Amino acid sequence: MATQLSAAKSPTDMVISWEALPDDYQLEDEPVENTNQPILAGALRESLEISGFIQPQMLISSNFGLCATVNGQLILKAPDWVYIPTVNEVLSDRKSYTPNLEGEVPAIVMEILSDTEGGEYSVKRTYPPGRWFFYEQILQVPIYVIFEPDGGLLEFYQLKNQRYELQLPDENGRHWVESMNLFLGTWQGTKEARTGYWLRWWDANGNLLPWAVEQIEQERQRAEQERQQKERLMAYLASQGIDPNNLPPLK
Repeated sequence: MATQLSAAKSPTDMVISWEALPDDYQLEDEPVENTNQPILAGALRESLEISGFIQPQMLISSNFGLCATVNGQLILKAPDWVYIPTVNEVLSDRKSYTPNLEGEVPAIVMEILSDTEGGEYSVKRTYPPGRWFFYEQILQVPIYVIFEPDGGLLEFYQLKNQRYELQLPDENGRHWVESMNLFLGTWQGTKEARTGYWLRWWDANGNLLPWAVEQIEQERQRAEQERQQKERLMAYLASQGIDPNNLPPLK
């Protein structure tokens, strides 16, 4: 089954169709060129899971194949991180995804730069096309993020009039992602023995979505505060000659 997007009008026009991969198609394992990429991508998903953001109909993955067929030739790109709001069918063993055929177009794709040139800025149109051209002109993904983890540079591009335009951050250095109702920005600190810059999420009120270790620490601090409050109350009652163990029941 294929869904055709457009018909060619000249030799330079593209015929884009959305076709399922054959059952026997062997996906190539793309090497992860940046050792930070799995950690950074995993941290992005972790905070979304803890906050209860992720729903079954969503597809959030890293290094995951997005497919399109252009002029009869299959194109497959695997962004470092992708968010798709709604898929038609929830599958536990999904290996690739064809937008429009299997659900919505990704709302956001991210690439994490490495020392090796990976074509994140490539607008190469001929087969196989560059990543920038693929996301902008073929998939038409609304938001494209490029992150350089060593220096913490976050480039946030939004699709306007079929072209990506660089967006400036707000006064807090963050970008609003309307489809997620969240802010995206950079944060500096340590996680999993890695100290440096991270991509993080903030809610609409500006609250940082915590990682698991942060949430555990928050709960520990809350429990400690409650313990200290209880001790102060017990000490006050004792100073007033009141035995806290013999307080009358509340009516």
